[in-house]
Amino acid sequence: MAKQGWLKKTVGEISKLRQGIFGKFGSLIGGHWNVPYVLNSSRVDYELARQLYHNTHDDYKLGAGFAKPIINTLAGFMGVPRFRCQDEEGQEVLDEHISRWVSRMQRVHQLCLRDGDCFVMLANLENDDPLYPDEENKIDFIIIPPEQVADIEVDPITRRPKAYTIKARTKWKDEEGQEKEYTVLQKFTTDRVVLKVEGDAPEGLTSEIRPNSWGFIPIIHFRNEPEETELYGTSELESIEPYLKVYHDVMLHAMQGSKMHSTPRLKLKLRDVQAFLQNNFPEALKAVQRGEQANIDLKGHELLIFTDEDDASFIEAQSAIGDAEALLKLLFYCIVDVSEVPEFAFGVHTPSSHASVKEQMPMLIRRVARKREMVTENWQTLARMLLVMHSKKTGKKFESYEVGITWDAVIERDEKEYADTINTLVNALNTALFGGFISLDAAVDLLAQYIDTMQEYATDDPTIPGERERIIKSWIMRRRLEDGEGLEEQRQEIEREIES
Repeated sequence: MAKQGWLKKTVGEISKLRQGIFGKFGSLIGGHWNVPYVLNSSRVDYELARQLYHNTHDDYKLGAGFAKPIINTLAGFMGVPRFRCQDEEGQEVLDEHISRWVSRMQRVHQLCLRDGDCFVMLANLENDDPLYPDEENKIDFIIIPPEQVADIEVDPITRRPKAYTIKARTKWKDEEGQEKEYTVLQKFTTDRVVLKVEGDAPEGLTSEIRPNSWGFIPIIHFRNEPEETELYGTSELESIEPYLKVYHDVMLHAMQGSKMHSTPRLKLKLRDVQAFLQNNFPEALKAVQRGEQANIDLKGHELLIFTDEDDASFIEAQSAIGDAEALLKLLFYCIVDVSEVPEFAFGVHTPSSHASVKEQMPMLIRRVARKREMVTENWQTLARMLLVMHSKKTGKKFESYEVGITWDAVIERDEKEYADTINTLVNALNTALFGGFISLDAAVDLLAQYIDTMQEYATDDPTIPGERERIIKSWIMRRRLEDGEGLEEQRQEIEREIES
């Protein structure tokens, strides 16, 4: 009983927010800890994500228009990375292939953000393209639809994929024009590739098991917002999907109400209905007298005959959109907040009462930087795969297979503002140096954060000169130039004296 009381106090209020530290996730009783390894394998509804992006789902038509700007804004500002290899020949290989893959690399970011998952495979394909007659085979960049990835086997300790299973269904027509269908299942492991063909496949395509000559699985899984407990990624549209649905419903009901009440209704004040019908709609009066339902059509009756006590007017209802405007505005800013995409990305003019574009950009820059960090390791791995595959294909060994990643600036720099910042910083550092408030190396290191071409003040690598050595070299060069100018003046003076 004492132990239970202690445990109850330990859990406290956080038990309401947690699954519980006992039962489902294991127990800590008697000195043992048993936790089952459970990896959530649920996926994004890829079809719904595409429908929201393209605004083709009938239940979201009036709200899903926000989906595409959210995805395209993030993907556009992310851009594509630049690869750096210490080996010059390795750099040439990267440049040659990456230059052909830029558009597909951009597509990877877009699909990863939209679907939550994007699978990329490098394959050494036999070249049958007449546009590349000089290549017998080439390493190509292939994007695999996430629905075709049937299974991923993951090591429970390292969390690295041990096997990928890809399943694709294909239709084709034979020589007689009959449509046939077959399924190809490929299972990739580090040592072999299992190919299984089912159905009416073309001649020559059969099941087989062949060794994996690469020694690794040439597939990269790009996951958006990866979680350690989940096998697949998360779509950027998942968090805003409820708001898109509500926005659609509110807009639809407002438009239906506006359409219903926008047509003015005729209001008649009649002393004698029979006399009015006799004067204006005699056929309707005859129908009433026969006991039938009478319909009055105002078409062709631009003038109506009334008695002195009769009157007519039109009733116009107030627009229903005005009542829904405040709710739609609230939903819009909910979408902005939840998606973490600034409102200017939706083409909205930001009034002075709201944050300006300049004020919203830091939030977007930080978000893009975080998205870039999610995929940096994947791109480095893919580049390393490319170098290893090229090395095994050609027999060329590189001195280094290490690949670094750089990204372009999210936004173009304001040169005037940048120059003003540097000028202010240099003046402040100069004052601090002469005042004895800062060291030279600290000043240089701080200034290097703003000037990309600057190095560290001092480096341990003798082959890489630090900024201190570069400063000393610059001073020596200036002294030589100054001395040279003095010598040139003396030489000219001597020549004038000789000529005279």
